[in-house]
Amino acid sequence: MKVLAINGSPKKEGNTYHALTMLGKQLEKENIDFEILHIGNKAIQGCLGCGKCYKMKNNQCGITTDIVNESIPKILEADGIVLGSPVHFSGISGTMKSFLDRVWYVSSSNNNSLFHHKVGAAVVAVRRSGGSATLDSLYHYLAYSEMILATSNYWNIIHGTTPAEAEQDTEGVQIMETLGNNMAWIMKMKEASATLSLEEPEIPNKIMMNFIR
Repeated sequence: MKVLAINGSPKKEGNTYHALTMLGKQLEKENIDFEILHIGNKAIQGCLGCGKCYKMKNNQCGITTDIVNESIPKILEADGIVLGSPVHFSGISGTMKSFLDRVWYVSSSNNNSLFHHKVGAAVVAVRRSGGSATLDSLYHYLAYSEMILATSNYWNIIHGTTPAEAEQDTEGVQIMETLGNNMAWIMKMKEASATLSLEEPEIPNKIMMNFIR
């Protein structure tokens, strides 16, 4: 089994990285492969709403000038996904938001094919406040795509300003480690359930409408 963590921080080894690493160490103790995909320092175009992904239905975005399409195979092969972001003005970092909007739009164009029933989690690194709002925004992506959510013993938020300072947040460290342990347990339960005669619900064709009559 494998977990892919997406690091949306502009800083390659800032506190978001350290939070993800804390989680990842617990997964690796349970023999689950762990990889961090750092996208936060890349130039990523926001979604244009062009609809090409809906027309192609091949799990590819119509914009081909950045790393979004080359990241999608890594997402497809992962059994679990972790979203990590710093807090920018009480929200997700801009590059991370552009990345998530496009990847999730690609996935929704093909019946949530990238994320359906994978195990998902989100973590946030913050200096002072805005962490809950950012975490809630990340959860919107996980819940939308019918992922199985892993949780911890408090909100998945860790505090720090300079890189690695988050390691001094002892409660935050415990939160990340507990999240890693719970994620590993859920993934192993999911793997064990494959031996049972228990079929996953079929993915229905998505019904979309608006409220203009």
